[in-house]
Amino acid sequence: MFDRRQFVAGLAGTSILAAPTVARAQAVSWDLSTVWPDGNFHTINAKKFADEVKAATGGAVNITVKAGGQLGFKGPEHLRAVRDGLVPIADVLNIQQIGDEPILGAEGIPFLVGSIDELRIYHKHIRPVFERVVQNNNQKNLYIVPWPTQYLHLKVKADSLAGLAGQKVRCPDRGAQDMVNALGLTGVVIPWGETIPALASGAVQGVSTSAVSGVDGKFWEFLKYIYPTNHVWSCQMVNVNMDAWNKLPANHKASIEAVAKKLEPEFWATSVKADTDSLARLKQGGMEVVDIPAPMMADMRRRTANMVQDYIKRVPAAKAPIEAYLAEVKRS
Repeated sequence: MFDRRQFVAGLAGTSILAAPTVARAQAVSWDLSTVWPDGNFHTINAKKFADEVKAATGGAVNITVKAGGQLGFKGPEHLRAVRDGLVPIADVLNIQQIGDEPILGAEGIPFLVGSIDELRIYHKHIRPVFERVVQNNNQKNLYIVPWPTQYLHLKVKADSLAGLAGQKVRCPDRGAQDMVNALGLTGVVIPWGETIPALASGAVQGVSTSAVSGVDGKFWEFLKYIYPTNHVWSCQMVNVNMDAWNKLPANHKASIEAVAKKLEPEFWATSVKADTDSLARLKQGGMEVVDIPAPMMADMRRRTANMVQDYIKRVPAAKAPIEAYLAEVKRS
């Protein structure tokens, strides 16, 4: 027979033993989907974010980064996948979501933004719009990181657009395709996962993308020349499904938001460094950076000059943030 003290002590022991089970039951595990390979700086960023979230929440929120499209989603499917809860969190390339939300292509207007500093100014005006659109798609943006400057990676060398006429170029989105077509080349929209097979088969003779992706794809095996056009920008948005987010207690939400806010400036700096390092690697692989003649660059800008207003006509929500940005950088 147990006396009263033994009975109470037994209950306490049971509670202590049960506590870890309760804690484990409250832990959350999320798979983060990204199409980029393990060595890509966006994937490295996501893994660092996951590690710091785990630490900040005391192991209560565990994010596993699934790189290289492991979960079966292509880049243009990520906004919908998070919206519909098919994946709890993903690294979403904004310009590839324009079929669902055209405003997310607002960074892809040719030659609108000329540098990373101008992009910071643009984000003061366009990011709140992005965040509202993301919220309307049943998700919350945690952080945004830009791709570095964009290049045209090609097989041929020319000192005028006439010398590039007709070259088939892989583009990540419709905006880049329109620009490439305006330059007299032929743009083909192809998701990243299908780009290297397209190069290998000869379906395309060039790629519009960053030097970082050029390294990911080992472009030196297919292409020879790098044109530093800096024609468009784009960003990766790490978004979490709102239903998954709302299941978290308030303290864990606050911890995750604090981690994202702390890391985002570091991730932007990583983007700048990734461009420098990747360009050096492409040259090491045998590719040559073309010194674009001033008349050729002027021709590029002239042929695409109407695309800002064309975009605003198609996407009226872009008018106010674009005009506010242009006023701040003192451009008309």
